[in-house]
Parts: sequence; C-alpha cells; structure tokens
Amino acid sequence: MSAVNTTATAAFSEISAVSRVFPGRYRADIEPLWGFGGNPNGGYLQATMARAALDAADREHVLAASTHFLAAPGPGDADIDTVVLRAGKSTTQVRVTLSQGGEPKVEALVILGVLPDPVESPRWQSTRLQPAGAAYEECVPHAPDLEQVPATLMHQIDLRMEPASLRFYDGEPQGIGELRGWIALPAGEEFDSVSLLFAADVMPPATYDVAFSGWVPTLTMSTYIRAVPVAGPLQLVIDTTLIQGGKGDETCTIRDSAGAVVAQAHQLAGVRLP
Repeated sequence: MSAVNTTATAAFSEISAVSRVFPGRYRADIEPLWGFGGNPNGGYLQATMARAALDAADREHVLAASTHFLAAPGPGDADIDTVVLRAGKSTTQVRVTLSQGGEPKVEALVILGVLPDPVESPRWQSTRLQPAGAAYEECVPHAPDLEQVPATLMHQIDLRMEPASLRFYDGEPQGIGELRGWIALPAGEEFDSVSLLFAADVMPPATYDVAFSGWVPTLTMSTYIRAVPVAGPLQLVIDTTLIQGGKGDETCTIRDSAGAVVAQAHQLAGVRLP
C-alpha cells in the first residue's frame, strides 16, 4: 500500500460531481481513494447520488436520505438514474439508483426541500442526544498507516479524533462503543447539505471501540439533515449499542463549529469481530 498516492487531489464537490446524460440519467466517476481497501465510502456514494437528485428535482437542499448498499461499486464510471416520485410544495421525493455495467449497486430515497436559515433553536431535545465532545484543539490528526489499515479516505480529508477514541490501535479500546472527533474537507471547502451526507459516514466504525476489526461495510443508512452548518469543521460523535449476528448498529450526531446539531444518521453494518 505504500505506493498509493494519499494526497487529496480535488475538492469534495468535484470528487462527488455528476453530469447529466439525458433527463433522469447521470454519470459519475467513482474515486478509488475515497474509501477503504478500494471500496468507496458509503457516505461518499450517498452524497454523489444526492447531487443527481437535486439536479433532477431542481431543489436547493437535501433534507434526508435512506440508502441501501446492494454491492460495493468499483472505481470508475457509474450510471445514476433518478425518478421523481412526488413533487410537493415543501418537499420532493426522488428515487435514485447507482449502477455499474447495468447492475444496481446502491438504491436511495432522497427527500429534498429548503433548510431553515438561520438555524432554528431546538423546541425540545432528549437527554439521550449524544453530547458534544472535546474541542477541536484537543483532538489529534488521524491518517492511519495504510500498511496497517487501508483507509485511503482518511488521507483525503482532515479528520481529527479525541486521543481516547484511538486507543483501539493499541489494543486497549475504551469498550464503550463510542468515538469522537472533527472533520474538515480538503481545500478549505465548506460543508453543505450534500457533503453532510458524506460526513455522517466518515469516522472509523464505532465498533472499533469494542474490538478492532477490518472493513465494516454499511448495509443500510438513513441520514437526516437538520440545518446548513456555519463555516468551519464539524464535530462528530458516533456510538454503537448492539453487535449481534455479525451486524452492528451505529448512530452519528454532527454539530457545526457553533455547536448546533446539523445532521444525524443511523446505520446497520456488517461486523466481523476477531
């Protein structure tokens, strides 16, 4: 893996761009470095598909996405087909399919609309909402040795994690199934409703804090965009509550640099514990 070019080559908006082939059909170029061991990151795929949905529906923001990963796409060209299921006054729902070689790889239902600006204060929130973690300055850069962990994605972004969240590398995980950190995009690009879909799946799996394993493939993922973030990096907190039958759940809460919750995500992933 030492020969891999780990330098970020473009902004996320370029990496996840789509081009219209004809109405309802788009083309994307899957970047091999934005993933793990040659498998593209699920949040990256979800964001790329959302770009096609936004163009097809002529809407401003993503409000939510529910995505099912049927098989891992390979790098290179991919077709994205969109079907507008319902176009209402406040929201539009679009079904999106990403395929390669005529074989569906990822299916998503994307809900589009307009997010509030400025961010609205919460009317109510549960005590179970994941609390904020350490400040950005207290976290350390995380770009693992590719010989140990082939997470080339981590070399494309600026991911910083709380030191305690990295103890799994030393064989001493906290054992609470929780990881915390911050993310910034390359080239100083700011986050929007599309790149928030990516941020929701960018942290190492929360199951690593229980037992360090290899690739943890996402099977299904639902992401909710709550607000457009203010400028600056995002704070991420992820946790898992149950690993059973070779599968684990994960919840991610994303705050902007002002502390507002701007996205939430839930997913089910395959886990092969040692």
